[in-house]
This record gives sequence, C-alpha cells and structure tokens, in this order.
Amino acid sequence: MARETTALSRRDVLKASGAAGAAGLTGLAGCAGGGGGGDSEYPSLGNYPVEGDEVVFGFNVPQSGSYSQEGADELRGYNLAVDHLNNGGGWADTWSDLSGDGVLGKTVTSVEGDTATNPDTARQSAQRMIDRDNAVMISGGSSSAVAIAVQGLCQEEKVQFQCCVTHSNDTTGPECVRYSFREMFNAYMTGQALAPVLSEEYGEDLNFYQLYADYSWGQTQQASMEKFFTEVGNWSQLESVATPLGTSDYSSYLSDVPRDETDVLVLNHYGLDAANSLPQALEAGLDQDMEIVVPLYNRLMAEAAADSIGGIFGTVDWSWQLDNSPSQAFVEEYRAEHDRAPSYAARIAYTQTMQYAAAAERAGTFYPPEVIRAMEGYEYDNAGLGSETLRKCDHQGQRDVLVTRGLPSGEQTEDRLLEVVNQTSRDKLGYACDAGPAAECELGEYGDE
Repeated sequence: MARETTALSRRDVLKASGAAGAAGLTGLAGCAGGGGGGDSEYPSLGNYPVEGDEVVFGFNVPQSGSYSQEGADELRGYNLAVDHLNNGGGWADTWSDLSGDGVLGKTVTSVEGDTATNPDTARQSAQRMIDRDNAVMISGGSSSAVAIAVQGLCQEEKVQFQCCVTHSNDTTGPECVRYSFREMFNAYMTGQALAPVLSEEYGEDLNFYQLYADYSWGQTQQASMEKFFTEVGNWSQLESVATPLGTSDYSSYLSDVPRDETDVLVLNHYGLDAANSLPQALEAGLDQDMEIVVPLYNRLMAEAAADSIGGIFGTVDWSWQLDNSPSQAFVEEYRAEHDRAPSYAARIAYTQTMQYAAAAERAGTFYPPEVIRAMEGYEYDNAGLGSETLRKCDHQGQRDVLVTRGLPSGEQTEDRLLEVVNQTSRDKLGYACDAGPAAECELGEYGDE
C-alpha cells in the first residue's frame, strides 16, 4: 500500500538543519519520544526513529522490462510477508521472534517502485522511498547491477537493504556494504555445486565454451565457471565471449562456437536472455555436437524455454518441491493466495522481509546499527534450506545450493519444470572470510562509531 507523506518528517528536519552534530541529533530523538520501537536511547540515523503507528518497507523491483515477470512474483512474496507480519500466518506463526501483530508494535505498510532493471532508475526509485516515504528497509533485485547500485545508496543513507534476486559475486564481494545482507547464493557457489555434478555426468578433460551477459552478474558467473570447471573436472576453456544484456538474437555468437572442439557450451544468461539463447542453440543443432549448461535457472526462463530445457543442468535458489516444514508452509500460503506454486524469487522476497522484521524484534529497535548487529552471524534453520548463517564478515548467507535438471516436455506440469538432482551441503560450499569474493569485501561503517 503506497503511503503519501505530506507532513514534515524527522528526516526533513534533519536535512534542513544541515550538519547537525551527534549531541544535537541525540537531543532531537529524545524530544520525539519513542525511538522507533519504544526506545529513545539512540540518536537519529537514516529514517530512525520511526514516527507514528506504522513502519514503512520499500519494495523496489522490475515492474517493466525483461525481468518484469520475476518482479511481479517478488511483489507477491513481499506482500504475503507484510500480511503475515501484521495478521499472522505463514512463518509469522512459527518464528519465535515474530508476533503476527506488526513489528515492534507498529503496523507494517509498504511502498513499491519500478527499477526497470536499470541501476540509475532503481537508485532514483529507492531515493524516493527513503526521502518521501521514510522507508526504514528497502528490498529488491532481479539484476545484480541494480542491487549493487541500490545497496550503495542505502549505505550512504543509513537505510537497510535486503537483497532479493542477485547472484553476482560482487554483491557481497568488492561491492559489499554494511547496510546490505544477501541470503541468495552467488555465482561462486554455483560453480562449487555444479562442477562436481557435471564432471560426474559428462566426464573429465573436456573443452568448454562460454557465452555470458556482459554486466556484473555475467562477468563473475563466467569467471566462477572457468575456475571450478577447470579445477574440479580438469576441463579446458576454449573461449569466453561477452554478449550484451537484453540480446534477442544470439545466432552470430552461436555460429562462432567451434563444433569440432567444444564438448560443453555454457550459456551464462538469465531470464529472457536465457529464454532466447537456449532455444536458439538447440535450433542451430549445437546439442547434437555438445552438451549445453545454463548455470542459473529461473521460472521465467524455464517456462519460456520449456521445450528446450530437457536434460539441461543448472542451479536454483530454492524449489517448492523441497519436502520440509518451512518450505511447505510457505507453498501452502502462497498457493492459497495465487493458486500456483511460488518461484524462488517469491520465497527470497518473503524471506528477506521476515528476516529484517525478526532482526528488529531481536534488537528491540529499528535503530539501523542494532538491527544490523542482530543479523550479523545469525544462524537459523527455518527458511526452507536447512541450517543457514548470515555471515558477519561479508553479510553473505552460507547455505545449501540446489542443482537441478530440466524435465523433458512430456514430463512437465505447470509448476514442475525442473527436478532437483542434488542439494549440495553448505559444508561443501563457500569460502573463508579472507578468500574468494569475501577477500575483496570491506563492509564500511555502522554509522554509530
């Protein structure tokens, strides 16, 4: 529910006052009474304290452009979370930190924005949520470039960002920030999970050829595939070729693939890009000469290329088919609302909203540094993927990764297009805080130092 803010907010007062010192800010918070959750012990920061009986979350997703279908499913997950936070149901009934009666005594409302899968547009939309709507938390994704742009803004504004769909290593690597957390796995983990399965399925000492979307996600994805295919299977990369994001005709790139040398073609494309490149690869007959891999699946791609995905390996963030209580509780609630199984984008959106709310409850305040500290190092097993940790050093979720394979068209149903062939334990994935993408992460300040 969008909420227009017409009254002069605390943020407006702070901006008008210019460079107020810490003592002045503390005094202002004390004058307001109630510090955004019943406390008044912290100074104003970001959109803290929260005034009135409501707290605003901002959901910034692609509502236009090539990822708009995924953005629509993210919004379904976000809205379901808000409903459960305010009225009970779903995980609000089973997570001990949540009451189903709002968060810290306040009713959760939300505002929505359209990123158009463009970093500049996404930042402008998030800025409006921060300045006009006084959002204390923003969440969104479906493009790593967008997520990285918005989380950088949130660090500057001291407003928390909860990553939704973003798979680039950079998000919690060199572009990491203190004010952002990601539960979704990354390209590095996809390589770790996928390489052993492919090596066992296809053998060792093979040649592979890559096409990749030329932006943050595709660049780190192809680098991770090269690293782990080479190390695990002793495969050799023939070439890795960049393709512009949003390409519809891949024929010129596919015609350059050397059929007589290539054993495996890796298509590092996502969403509609993959829905275009994979069928075109099959139409060109490349599957007759080599295996084809799409490392990261999503529902949009699987549905749009349903006739082409049979036997194609990849990874997904989560599957409605997982037979555990948190997953099935979410599936049941989502089905009741939307009459079909949820995508993993919907679950991430739901999870990230619930995680922020639960952290605020544990902290007993919306004061951003304390909410962040309540999430850092937090361990949980109630989000459908077994034991998980939001690591303190880089804010990257340490969790299992699912390897999937596309079903033949004759075995597909509306909801079941993929089968889960392996759930790779987090004990076999990840990296130390001084290794992999984390080695380049410097989170920055909490804001209360």
